[in-house]
Amino acid sequence: MKKVFSINNPNKKPARQVDAIKHEINKYVTRERGKKLPEGFDFWDFKCQIGEVKEAAEEVHLTKINAMIDQIVGSGKEEFYLEVSAKARTRQKKPR
Repeated sequence: MKKVFSINNPNKKPARQVDAIKHEINKYVTRERGKKLPEGFDFWDFKCQIGEVKEAAEEVHLTKINAMIDQIVGSGKEEFYLEVSAKARTRQKKPR
């Protein structure tokens, strides 16, 4: 998912629009996690980038996306860029 999200929607209040954006992101992540893993892989890992514009997007962990959205909305910005891409990974065993 590579998308520029707009906070201002003439049919919704900004808080409701933010909730709709977060819901769309969660739906995407759930859909990607439900896909069958390729042979030899253990889990889906997500690479996430968020920022005011694509060029200024910084890499964050999936669990920090909602906090970053709230931070961007709190700063008064009207739109932001979000990129979330899934990649199959294998777990690394801990050394004993």
